This record gives sequence, C-alpha cells and structure tokens, in this order.
Amino acid sequence: MEELIARVTTKTGLDAATAQTAIGHILAFLQKEGPATEVAQLFAAMPGADAAAAQANEGEGGGGLMGMLGGMMGGGVMALGQKLMAAGVPMGQMQPLGAELFAFGREKAGEDVMGPIVGSIPGLNQFV
Repeated sequence: MEELIARVTTKTGLDAATAQTAIGHILAFLQKEGPATEVAQLFAAMPGADAAAAQANEGEGGGGLMGMLGGMMGGGVMALGQKLMAAGVPMGQMQPLGAELFAFGREKAGEDVMGPIVGSIPGLNQFV
C-alpha cells in the first residue's frame, strides 16, 4: 500500500494521509459496487487493500451530514466523489487519483481483473 500512496501523492500533490484516506474510500466503493470475484482478485494483488477499505468503512455509520448527503445523491460514483471531497481531495485531483489507483491495479492484478470492475460500475470510467 505504501507504494500506491507514494505514487498518488507524487501524481496529485496530496499529502500521504489524505491519499491513504482517499484510496481507502475508493477501495471500499469498489468492494461495495464492483463484481465480487474481480474485486477479491484485486484486493489479493494489493496487500493492505482490505485494511484500507475496512478503515474507510469504519466511518460509514450512515448518520450525520455525510450520510444524509450520500443518501440524497443516491450513492454511486457521485457519493464517492462527495466522500473524496470531504476527505480533502479537490475536484481537479479526483481523476488523476483514480487514474493512478487503476494503473496500479492493472500492474498488480492485470487488465482481466480491472476491465470488468471499471465496466460494471456506471460512471466510473470518468475517473480512470
């Protein structure tokens, strides 16, 4: 996970803590919305992915302002974008963040894993 965090900070200019939080939110989103088999293969190829997603999910009580905003947006990629902004990721850095995370995933797990994940989640392709 350290390699991915370093790559994201270099590509986006985000600090390491923000990058780690953002990566966790994206991985938790993929775990929830993506095809289970391919997401499991991705997580297996990325040591620390389970812990990052679990940490992001810890704050997902569904209550409070963020839970309300996510509910109003209906979830999906829009809700992920809101979570990333709340974590300190500027709108202009979301695409480079996603592109770097998915490039890393392709290197570690292969296109046969990443392709079905991107293809199965509506709107995700705009971030990768």
